[in-house]
Amino acid sequence: MGRQENETKLHVFYRIGLEIPVGYVLVVVFILGDSVICVGKQKLRCKEAERQALLKIKEGIYDDEHGFLSSWGEEEEKRECCEWIGIRCDNRSDHVVRLDLSASTFGPDFYYFEGTNISSSMVNLSNLKYLDLSGINFYWHQYPIPSFLGTLSKLRYLNLSQTYLWGEIPPQLGNLSSLQYLDLSNTELRIKNMNWVSHLSSLQLLDLSSMYMSLPDDWVHVVNNLPRLVSLKLSECFLPDVVPPHLSLVNSSRFLAVLDLSSVYFPSASILLWLFNYSHSLVHLDLAGSLPNSSFPEAFGNMASLEYLDLQYNFQGSNIPDSFRNMTALTYLDLSHSNLEGSIPESFGNMTSIAYLDLSGNHLEGSIPESFGNMASLEYLDLKTNMLEGEIPESIWKICALKQFRADNNGLSGQLRFSESSSRCAHFPLEFLNLDDNRIVGSLPNFTLYPSLKALHLSSNQLNGNTSKSIGQLSKLEVLDISNNSMADVMSEAHFSELFNLHTLNLSSNSRLVLNMSSDWIPSFHGLESISLRSCKLGPHFPKWILTQKNCTILDVSKTGISNHIPYNFWKSLPNLESLDLSDNEIRGTILDKQRFRGPSRLILKEIDLSSNQLEGSIPLFLLEVVSLNLFKNRFSDLNFLCKVHKSPYLTFLDVSYNQLSGEIPNCWSNMRYLRILILANNKLSGKIPASLGLLRKLQTLHLGNNNLTGGLPSSLQNCTWLIIFDVEANKLSGQIPAWIGKSFAALVILSLRSNNFNGSIPVELCRLVRLQLLDLSSNDLSINVPKCLDNITAMKEIGSEDSTIYWPYEVWKGAFQEFTSLGLLKNIDLSSNKLSGEIPREITKLLGLISLNLSRNNLTGKIPQEIGRLKSLDLLDLSNNHLSGRIPSSLSQVDRLNTLDLSSNNLSGKIPTGTQLQTRDAAAYMGNPELCGDPLPKKCPGEEEPPISPGATEDAHDGEEEDGFITKGFYISAAVGFIVAFWGVCGTLVFNKMWRYRYFNLLNDAGDWLYVTVAVRKAKLSRMIKT
Repeated sequence: MGRQENETKLHVFYRIGLEIPVGYVLVVVFILGDSVICVGKQKLRCKEAERQALLKIKEGIYDDEHGFLSSWGEEEEKRECCEWIGIRCDNRSDHVVRLDLSASTFGPDFYYFEGTNISSSMVNLSNLKYLDLSGINFYWHQYPIPSFLGTLSKLRYLNLSQTYLWGEIPPQLGNLSSLQYLDLSNTELRIKNMNWVSHLSSLQLLDLSSMYMSLPDDWVHVVNNLPRLVSLKLSECFLPDVVPPHLSLVNSSRFLAVLDLSSVYFPSASILLWLFNYSHSLVHLDLAGSLPNSSFPEAFGNMASLEYLDLQYNFQGSNIPDSFRNMTALTYLDLSHSNLEGSIPESFGNMTSIAYLDLSGNHLEGSIPESFGNMASLEYLDLKTNMLEGEIPESIWKICALKQFRADNNGLSGQLRFSESSSRCAHFPLEFLNLDDNRIVGSLPNFTLYPSLKALHLSSNQLNGNTSKSIGQLSKLEVLDISNNSMADVMSEAHFSELFNLHTLNLSSNSRLVLNMSSDWIPSFHGLESISLRSCKLGPHFPKWILTQKNCTILDVSKTGISNHIPYNFWKSLPNLESLDLSDNEIRGTILDKQRFRGPSRLILKEIDLSSNQLEGSIPLFLLEVVSLNLFKNRFSDLNFLCKVHKSPYLTFLDVSYNQLSGEIPNCWSNMRYLRILILANNKLSGKIPASLGLLRKLQTLHLGNNNLTGGLPSSLQNCTWLIIFDVEANKLSGQIPAWIGKSFAALVILSLRSNNFNGSIPVELCRLVRLQLLDLSSNDLSINVPKCLDNITAMKEIGSEDSTIYWPYEVWKGAFQEFTSLGLLKNIDLSSNKLSGEIPREITKLLGLISLNLSRNNLTGKIPQEIGRLKSLDLLDLSNNHLSGRIPSSLSQVDRLNTLDLSSNNLSGKIPTGTQLQTRDAAAYMGNPELCGDPLPKKCPGEEEPPISPGATEDAHDGEEEDGFITKGFYISAAVGFIVAFWGVCGTLVFNKMWRYRYFNLLNDAGDWLYVTVAVRKAKLSRMIKT
């Protein structure tokens, strides 16, 4: 009993005025507790020397403003150290016997203490039996374990874990002969030898986890000489792999029950020779990540007493041993990520006591054994990321203890057949089910007997039936994800009637799923945080029930057929929205700035995607408070709102391409200094590029293509040194290409200036752009030579390498627009349709990674470089409409990936080199070269003409055909025999084999049905086209 309780009880005796002899009072006091009452004043139990020692210890610990050690002090009311927090005194001797400053002493609000030292005055606590300083952080002071701790001879419990003490462990700790518990884990300590441990003869638990141990091979001997050792934890230590083959176990502990060697790398399996000697005593064994190079030994099956076994991240291509059928005492088994192959043994069903089973992340094949249903105690089953096939056994759904089941990312098929009978248990406690990424078909099952379900993940399967209305009765359900299926159903209010706790709803990518709720429906749930309904059928009206979800942070209703306006109160109704996707609908109207939420919690949107709609008017200012704003393909017409922005500190992505923007680009970008991607392409913008764009120093993508911009490139753009993509194609820009592009844009990957009016020469400074993968200067008025320094662009020398993903929507490829997602496909040089002269530089053939080279429609002369065949990655080569002469290099026939080749309209001569790459092409690729000959041109080269054939020779040839021709009497006989054999080989089989006949005619029926449906559909489309 505490002092206050004792004083209260004595105070009761005093108030009722009982006259009790002193002897009786002393007896009462002894019964009530350890406090001694003397003339109304309590006697201090705390020894003064020990109190002073404790105060010295406090000085080495930084106690911040929380005051967790505020009870420790010199004040009169704090002199009783036996009542200080973390202190306990012996009831008889009053000596301090326990000092516990661990987190468990101070409750959930405690974080940790920062320590500077451990005071040597601790030696005055000579009766200390329990010392726990775990969690005190000595890291910044690099403080070692003091050797004087070895003088605390009565110590039985010592915990210095997570203290980040430094240096070597002092051997004086070996003097603690009474020590039973020693935990030095998760520190910065080192051990050179373990001789001191061998003196701790009373030790029952030893934890040296996460310690650097540069030990000789005697560590096993030391452990064996601890006869009372029950628990040994050496997780994440560096231990030698050598274990003596003939190890004496005479003095070893027969009680070792817990062994943790997880994350201790053993190159070989020799450690198992020692470990299997404890096969009858071990109850808990953790070898996670310790045997990555070993095979799975059968001997594990002999450890029949094991209850806990963790072997995750081990082994090399092994099967699960059949001996596991003997491990019937197991309650916990983790074999995840262990490169296991083959099938799961049917004998696993013998482990009837198992509660936790993890086989995830392996290469297991076959089906899930039906015998899993025998695991009556199984609560957690994880089979994810394997190659399992077949239907999930019905027996699994009847396990009365199962709470979590994961089998996602497999090849499971068939239908889900939940139990519909409660004969074995009142209801099933299943809480978490994840079967994502399988091939499960059919409808959703009946959930009536699974009322505890909290998370249901069935995304990316082949579900193609109905959704079950029983799902609406799962009142504890928090997560519902059936996205990426082919569900075909109409979901109504009944499907959501009692989902009171739902916070995540994902029905995306079920294009035949219709949500048909009444316009005034108010759902039972009000805490939805994530709503993903992409590609479901919601429209044409915006669903009002969404506006009741005030906690919603993620909303995706893209491609849902919504065609009316965004509700006026939309932005005010969802104040916590962070990500919004309304793209790919037909939403009309305008968004007004006054529609924004103006309450105490301001809009916290991070991403807005309104692309591919029909929104129009001016862009409201409040949308610019986001991080990413995508307005691609709408009808917005005004950019002048930008000049009204006082500051937009968050906006990093802005895409207003494919809209109806007109007029000049506003010259007020100074308040968007964090913008990284700006896309204004495919509009009707005119005027000059504003100089204030140069203030966007963090800009990485600038895409202004397909507008009517004029003038030159402003010099202020050279401040945008982070640019990766610079595209101003298809405008009316003029002047020379600035040399500062090559000096300032060192990170540039894509440069497109095509279809403008740039003149002058190509600046050699562009050769400094070593990361460039696409250079397009086509359709300008450039002259003089192609720079010889292009071989300095190292990115085009690398074959097949891909840079990081960059937002790059469109590029001309083989004459048509195509969307690219991988820059590995964009190694392209296009200088076509200019006035370049001179020869093709030989250095260009060093760009071995080049995929497309277009130098057509220039005034280039000279020969095609002989080394052109080195460009083996070429997919397109166009040198047409120049003045090139000489022969076609024979090395060009070695470019086997070449799909498009055009050498027409030059002055090439000689024979086209032999090879399928060159001679099997259309003759148009070589037309306009009068001196060129050979296949595929009709013009034959000298010496290849066929001699004229005389009439007499013709008659002789016909006579020869009659005599020795291929068509003879034997030919007709062979043809007849072949026809008869083939006819009866097929038809005879159909006559005598019923199954084959059935399948053949079934195929014909299917083909006829397909042809009929195809014709009918196209006929209907044609009729609609004619009517419109």
